[in-house]
Amino acid sequence: MAFCRKCGSLMIFRDGLQSCPKCGAAGRASGKDTVVRTEVEEREMLILDDGGTLPKTRIECSKCGGKEAYWIIRQTRAADEPETRIYRCVECSHTWREY
Repeated sequence: MAFCRKCGSLMIFRDGLQSCPKCGAAGRASGKDTVVRTEVEEREMLILDDGGTLPKTRIECSKCGGKEAYWIIRQTRAADEPETRIYRCVECSHTWREY
Protein backbone atom coordinates (compact mmCIF):
# COMPACT_ATOMS: atom_id res chain seq x y z
CA MET A 1 0.00 0.00 0.00
CA ALA A 2 1.14 3.50 -0.67
CA PHE A 3 -0.29 6.81 0.37
CA CYS A 4 -0.21 10.07 -1.59
CA ARG A 5 2.52 12.41 -0.36
CA LYS A 6 0.40 15.47 -1.22
CA CYS A 7 -2.99 14.66 0.33
CA GLY A 8 -2.56 11.32 2.18
CA SER A 9 -5.12 9.34 0.15
CA LEU A 10 -4.52 5.71 -0.79
CA MET A 11 -2.72 5.43 -4.13
CA ILE A 12 -4.22 3.24 -6.86
CA PHE A 13 -1.82 0.98 -8.79
CA ARG A 14 -2.57 0.35 -12.46
CA ASP A 15 -0.33 -0.57 -15.42
CA GLY A 16 2.95 0.06 -13.57
CA LEU A 17 1.89 3.50 -12.33
CA GLN A 18 0.45 4.67 -9.06
CA SER A 19 -2.02 7.54 -8.98
CA CYS A 20 -4.06 9.41 -6.39
CA PRO A 21 -7.81 9.41 -7.05
CA LYS A 22 -8.28 12.51 -4.87
CA CYS A 23 -5.64 15.03 -6.02
CA GLY A 24 -4.39 13.38 -9.24
CA ALA A 25 -0.72 13.00 -8.22
CA ALA A 26 0.95 10.18 -10.19
CA GLY A 27 4.23 8.36 -10.55
CA ARG A 28 5.95 5.04 -11.06
CA ALA A 29 6.14 2.47 -8.27
CA SER A 30 9.61 2.46 -6.71
CA GLY A 31 11.93 -0.56 -6.76
CA LYS A 32 11.15 -1.44 -3.14
CA ASP A 33 7.41 -1.79 -3.89
CA THR A 34 5.89 -5.19 -4.60
CA VAL A 35 2.84 -5.87 -6.75
CA VAL A 36 0.62 -8.64 -5.46
CA ARG A 37 -2.25 -10.06 -7.48
CA THR A 38 -5.05 -11.23 -5.24
CA GLU A 39 -6.62 -14.61 -5.96
CA VAL A 40 -10.12 -13.56 -4.89
CA GLU A 41 -10.46 -10.61 -7.24
CA GLU A 42 -8.93 -9.67 -10.56
CA ARG A 43 -7.09 -6.54 -9.42
CA GLU A 44 -3.63 -5.58 -8.27
CA MET A 45 -2.57 -4.27 -4.88
CA LEU A 46 0.60 -2.32 -4.14
CA ILE A 47 2.36 -3.32 -0.90
CA LEU A 48 5.51 -1.67 0.44
CA ASP A 49 8.19 -4.18 1.45
CA ASP A 50 9.31 -2.17 4.46
CA GLY A 51 5.85 -1.09 5.57
CA GLY A 52 6.39 2.44 4.26
CA THR A 53 4.06 4.88 5.98
CA LEU A 54 1.67 2.26 7.36
CA PRO A 55 0.85 2.49 11.06
CA LYS A 56 2.00 -0.22 13.51
CA THR A 57 0.16 -1.88 16.37
CA ARG A 58 0.93 -4.44 19.06
CA ILE A 59 -0.62 -7.75 17.99
CA GLU A 60 0.78 -11.29 18.03
CA CYS A 61 1.62 -13.01 14.74
CA SER A 62 0.29 -16.56 14.59
CA LYS A 63 3.17 -17.65 12.35
CA CYS A 64 6.32 -16.38 14.12
CA GLY A 65 5.00 -15.03 17.43
CA GLY A 66 6.14 -11.48 16.61
CA LYS A 67 4.50 -8.80 18.73
CA GLU A 68 4.08 -5.97 16.18
CA ALA A 69 2.34 -5.62 12.80
CA TYR A 70 1.54 -2.96 10.21
CA TRP A 71 -2.21 -2.53 9.64
CA ILE A 72 -4.78 -1.05 7.26
CA ILE A 73 -8.57 -1.05 7.25
CA ARG A 74 -10.58 -1.87 4.11
CA GLN A 75 -14.28 -2.17 3.37
CA THR A 76 -14.16 -5.62 1.72
CA ARG A 77 -17.84 -6.48 1.98
CA ALA A 78 -21.16 -4.60 1.80
CA ALA A 79 -21.24 -1.05 3.19
CA ASP A 80 -23.58 -2.05 6.02
CA GLU A 81 -21.09 -4.65 7.33
CA PRO A 82 -17.99 -3.89 9.43
CA GLU A 83 -14.65 -3.18 7.78
CA THR A 84 -11.80 -5.72 7.51
CA ARG A 85 -8.53 -5.11 9.35
CA ILE A 86 -5.50 -6.39 7.44
CA TYR A 87 -2.27 -6.96 9.36
CA ARG A 88 1.30 -7.65 8.17
CA CYS A 89 3.87 -8.90 10.69
CA VAL A 90 6.92 -6.64 11.08
CA GLU A 91 9.18 -9.68 11.71
CA CYS A 92 8.17 -12.26 9.06
CA SER A 93 5.79 -10.31 6.72
CA HIS A 94 3.00 -12.86 7.33
CA THR A 95 -0.33 -11.23 6.35
CA TRP A 96 -3.73 -12.00 7.89
CA ARG A 97 -7.22 -10.52 8.15
CA GLU A 98 -9.53 -9.80 11.02
CA TYR A 99 -13.21 -9.28 10.18
